[in-house]
Amino acid sequence: MVSGGTYGTEDIVRGAGYGKAILILLLTPILWSLPTAFMIGELSSALPYEGGYYAWVRRAMGNFWGFQEAWLSLVASIFDMAIYPTLFVLYLTRLFPWFAEGYRGWMVGLAVVIVCALLNVAGVRVVSTTSLWLLIVLSAPFILIVAIAPFKIGALAHAVTKPTTSSVDILTGLLICMWNYMGWDNASTIATEVERPQRTYPRAMLAAVVIVALSYIVPVAAMWMTGLSSSAWETGFWADIAGLLGGPLLRVGLSLGGMISGFGMFNALVMSYSRLPLAMAQDGMLPRIFGKLHPRSRAPWVAIVVCAIGWALCLGLGFERLVTIDILLYGVSLSLEFIALIVLRVREPELPRPFRVPGGMFGAVAVGIAPMLLLGFSVVRLNVNSAIVRATSGRARTK
Repeated sequence: MVSGGTYGTEDIVRGAGYGKAILILLLTPILWSLPTAFMIGELSSALPYEGGYYAWVRRAMGNFWGFQEAWLSLVASIFDMAIYPTLFVLYLTRLFPWFAEGYRGWMVGLAVVIVCALLNVAGVRVVSTTSLWLLIVLSAPFILIVAIAPFKIGALAHAVTKPTTSSVDILTGLLICMWNYMGWDNASTIATEVERPQRTYPRAMLAAVVIVALSYIVPVAAMWMTGLSSSAWETGFWADIAGLLGGPLLRVGLSLGGMISGFGMFNALVMSYSRLPLAMAQDGMLPRIFGKLHPRSRAPWVAIVVCAIGWALCLGLGFERLVTIDILLYGVSLSLEFIALIVLRVREPELPRPFRVPGGMFGAVAVGIAPMLLLGFSVVRLNVNSAIVRATSGRARTK
């Protein structure tokens, strides 16, 4: 529930250039994803409960902070979930520009929300099977790009591309990279529906960090060899790259893959986020109606429907804006999870932990430092940039 493939990484290249983009894509999983995966590995193996990170924070710090964790995650999910239908539409318009006019794109995004909500009401097994096949299909075009690129070294240095409207800088590129590498804790909310979670989660988390990082870095490095200008990149540009390298068929295949990525990630995350209201209802923190289960699939259908309405309301805000809001809200909830890791080490030292963050108490404290510093740096830079923009616009109005 972290990566929908390489789709959505284009603005990192535009904001930072090839060399810095690859460095960011390499360092971010080390500083941001790996520490998070270690933390998730310990907490999910020790407390494999429905609600995941909400249950961890609640047990460590009580009902108040558990409630804050759940609400922060739900608010972040409103913006996060709107990103995937947005990606779906961005790649769809690469094939059919007609959908970019008026409210057509918004209607398509709404259709994605409705279809995925219905799939999730059908049950977890449908989601897991569908997502597995979607993952296989969406990876294929990038394998072809990586295979073709070595035969096109320097060939795209003077390629003519469509004018871009993107204004992404290196900071926004970093935030988009952090977004591409976040979400490791989402799988924890369905722990009671996973076989042998104490063993499954730690192994899956650590392996996924490596696989996801390679899926981002290798295609970008391959395109660097072709000489294609980084200033031409914007969200959805992988489709144009595929056309330049492999012709119209590969362009169509990659555009379809981008649509599949958006659909597949949204489909999987509906399952995760809808379990939060369910767990809160079971704990008496939300009305009991949110705990209603479908009689046949046992899916929390009321929670799914209510969440879907909230997600639909944020469609149309734009990819970069959604990512920026999402990463900042998610960062606050993530900080509570790192604190919960430390508190549980102190309060419940005898709690069985099939997987532990290495290094004892020092390791439990140190593992959260890099992610929090990275998040803090992003917040400070965003505030500075916002102040500069306000000052510039103010001077312009006085002239």
